[in-house]
Amino acid sequence: MTIREFKMPDVGEGLTEAEILKWYVQPGDTVTDGQVVCEVETAKAAVELPIPFDGTVHELVFPEGTTVDVGQVIISVNVGGAAPAAPAAAAPAVEAAPAAPPAPVAPAPAEDAPQERQPVLVGYGVAASSTKRRARKSATATATAPAAVVPEQLNGHAPAGPRPLAKPPVRKLAKDLGVDLASVVPTGPDGVITREDVHRAAAPAAPVAPVQAPAAPVAPAAPAAPVQAPVAVAAGAGEARETRVPIKGVRKATAAAMVGSAFTAPHVTEFVTFDITRTMKLVEELKADKDMAGLRINPLLLIAKAVLVAVRRNPEINAAWDEAAQEIVLKHYVNLGIAAATPRGLIVPNIKDAHAQTLPELSRSLSELVATAREGKTTPAAMQGGTFTITNVGVFGVDTGTPILNPGESAILAVGAIKLQPWVHKGKVKPRQVTTLALSFDHRLVDGELGSKFLADVAAVLEQPKRLMTWA
Repeated sequence: MTIREFKMPDVGEGLTEAEILKWYVQPGDTVTDGQVVCEVETAKAAVELPIPFDGTVHELVFPEGTTVDVGQVIISVNVGGAAPAAPAAAAPAVEAAPAAPPAPVAPAPAEDAPQERQPVLVGYGVAASSTKRRARKSATATATAPAAVVPEQLNGHAPAGPRPLAKPPVRKLAKDLGVDLASVVPTGPDGVITREDVHRAAAPAAPVAPVQAPAAPVAPAAPAAPVQAPVAVAAGAGEARETRVPIKGVRKATAAAMVGSAFTAPHVTEFVTFDITRTMKLVEELKADKDMAGLRINPLLLIAKAVLVAVRRNPEINAAWDEAAQEIVLKHYVNLGIAAATPRGLIVPNIKDAHAQTLPELSRSLSELVATAREGKTTPAAMQGGTFTITNVGVFGVDTGTPILNPGESAILAVGAIKLQPWVHKGKVKPRQVTTLALSFDHRLVDGELGSKFLADVAAVLEQPKRLMTWA
């Protein structure tokens, strides 16, 4: 037989590792070129990996939940010749020699614990459960165990029934809360476990701990999944005083990017508070417009359009600083990033060529971007190449903030909460819808004049939304 190995690819620009979320195949399964064999989570997104050749699965090198470096072999496939000696087929050979002592059954300790496969799991060091292959069964165990359960055992799972159905973000939530998905009652369609199901399963866990009182019996449960769940440090009577969460995935990437941005680009932030009442009225009018039927119309849509109009009037704001070449790169297109809070953390996917989209097209793009992000299906490509970002902190009731630049971009706009406030309108104090915008920019390539003009233009469009037509 001919064995080919498939290595963890770099599914995103510059990524060095990914976590195996789910295997879709098992040893002995037939696979074809282009078939998805697993789902992995990178620092940017959850991605499905296709196998690039035909054959029969020989071995899954790492179990689910393992963080693997790019370039490490994750699966091997028999692509020619006789089928590989699958674990189930190996049973008769062992049974043929029942008198043999157990010792010869595992003659290769080096194969059981290869030193080259010790992936470091971020925040916890080396995980014992993922640094060696599953032990081969003894002669006695092989003789008595049914062949049908062997693939389950080789993959590190007890043959206790089908794997619970849940989306990757829900699985992550369960890991973070220390909830065993097998014990959760699903309420979603087709038996899928939802976030609410996980929260319900986690809720009664807190009061149970004091009833079982002694800390000692509780402690053995923690080592079962030290990598996948936060570690709580008990303070007596079941009360946890600390929780440790592994720094990995999106949170790790975001932290590195923000530190790099904050200490590389000199940030300046400017603010403007203004009357956005007319834009809010336009939002309601557009919702009733038959030409916009079925589209999601909200203030963010018109704010995004106002940003695109302001970029057209101040094109130098849409630029990047190339340190290596010592050049300012002016972008003649706008890939508009929208900061999105997801179960995996904060991500910034962007709408490609947003400057060329009509209002209905922009509405559809925003809706698709948000829906994909919430499902945890945003691809690395969707988060690359951004030129300008909007972060809407107003949805949390926050008036404003001083946002940090998305790496590689020159400016970012924070949108504050829209509130009814007393405002001087036509010479009289009246209740009006008021908001505050904050623009942070890289002072190496955006000076105060350019930043001020751009921010003033955005506010002017939203104060008088007819400028969406006259200025465009």
